Amino acid sequence: MPTHNVIIIGSGPAGLTAALYSARANLNPLVIEGLEAGGQLMLTTLVENWPGFRDGIMGPELMAEMRTQAERFGAELVRGQVSSVDISSHPFKVRVSGGEHTARSLIIATGASARLLGLPSERALLGHGVSTCATCDGYFFRGKPIAVVGGGDSALEEAIFLTRFASQVTVVHRRDSLRASKIMQDKAFANAKISFEWNTDVEEIIDDGKGEVTGMVLVSNRTGLHKKVVVDGVFVAIGHTPNTALFKGQLALDSNGYIVTHMGSRTSVPGVFACGDVQDHIYRQAITAAGTGCMAAIDSEHFIDGLPQHLGDSERGLEIADAIIAEEATKGPN
Repeated sequence: MPTHNVIIIGSGPAGLTAALYSARANLNPLVIEGLEAGGQLMLTTLVENWPGFRDGIMGPELMAEMRTQAERFGAELVRGQVSSVDISSHPFKVRVSGGEHTARSLIIATGASARLLGLPSERALLGHGVSTCATCDGYFFRGKPIAVVGGGDSALEEAIFLTRFASQVTVVHRRDSLRASKIMQDKAFANAKISFEWNTDVEEIIDDGKGEVTGMVLVSNRTGLHKKVVVDGVFVAIGHTPNTALFKGQLALDSNGYIVTHMGSRTSVPGVFACGDVQDHIYRQAITAAGTGCMAAIDSEHFIDGLPQHLGDSERGLEIADAIIAEEATKGPN
């Protein structure tokens, strides 16, 4: 099997943008989509903040258009889950159920998974009143009561942001004190639109047969008493987990498990690039993910241009390529 110029792992906005730019650079990228092709936008209904669609576009439709556009320019997309990656030598090795692929460069766009409460109703109502992104979906809840589940900085930041739209924001926290920084707590406590349910867990999110959130059932973890609260939206803000298990021990990760990048999308291993939510724990927007996908494709192209293409895939050629990569690695981040 020939060595690919670039393999892209992931098919959300970051991965498909990287595929589009790589394909237009005639690099013939191979995209391994993963089992949940399209990323988190496949769970989103109307996307109103993607530039160019003044009336919005459905999340799955947007991802289908991006996929088709990448294929139009020569990207090859295959459905499959990556089981292992070896970036200790060149070419890089990526193993999937259908066999092993090798690549001169690798773009990681595996994203981050929002932590959920684990309720069946929660998964069923994602995109129909249940959300993990206030910036994405807050606008849909103008004048409506909503809840935010969590007690850290992210939860309070989302709660404060959502008061711009909602009539009332109820913060549900399982403890009797918040984990958030004092400054965030002070802002939340001072906001008349924010109220708190302490020592409380969400037992169920309900829709009353309407297919959209109409309320939630809370239970006190101190007394066991149940309480029904009427809300039109539930924002789960208990953190994200970057999908980096494949790369532990091979790439530099930060304390939360996100891939560390520098000079754009470069990782600690020359020829390996990362984009999207797998390396961004701040913005986590589809448009910023797409932007870093563009960066990763351009960085990958420049890396490949620096390798002597006439070396081919011979054993001696790969030894020389390894030497070039090793020399690049000694330069470190600039």
